Amino acid sequence: MKHPATVRKSGEGRRIGIVGDVYRFLATGKETDGKYTTFEAIVPPGSGPPPHIHSREEESFLVLEGEMTFQLGDERFVAGEGTFLNMPVGSLHCFKNESDKTARLLISLAPAGLEEMFFEVGQPLSDEAQSAPPPNEVEIQKLLEAAPRYGVEIKVPHES
Repeated sequence: MKHPATVRKSGEGRRIGIVGDVYRFLATGKETDGKYTTFEAIVPPGSGPPPHIHSREEESFLVLEGEMTFQLGDERFVAGEGTFLNMPVGSLHCFKNESDKTARLLISLAPAGLEEMFFEVGQPLSDEAQSAPPPNEVEIQKLLEAAPRYGVEIKVPHES
């Protein structure tokens, strides 16, 4: 069964606030027959997910605005506008906005499915939302509990 084309105009798409970031979904697995999901991430200074490993998906990133510090394994590097990265399945990675300006990324996951975790644990936002509430303990716990069901291992920093 062939799915219809998906067209999202500027600013359109379901928005979810997750651990302080805004994810605007451009294509979900429901629209791509499960092949991939693509979303825009608006990442304020200091924000970004903890180091994690996907057991199912390749994840790619295109820095649209600003700069983002990526970690892949033990390697850290700053990616400026126009930089593209692909994280293979099973690789430990994360990104964090260590600059003083909000950054925007285009993120794709293949195959699709992980977006359902974001819909489950994130906070629905309005269509105009450019920011999300900062992460709180309840949201972080929801994410830590949901992640294993979606094949994601989150490496929680240990307090010393």
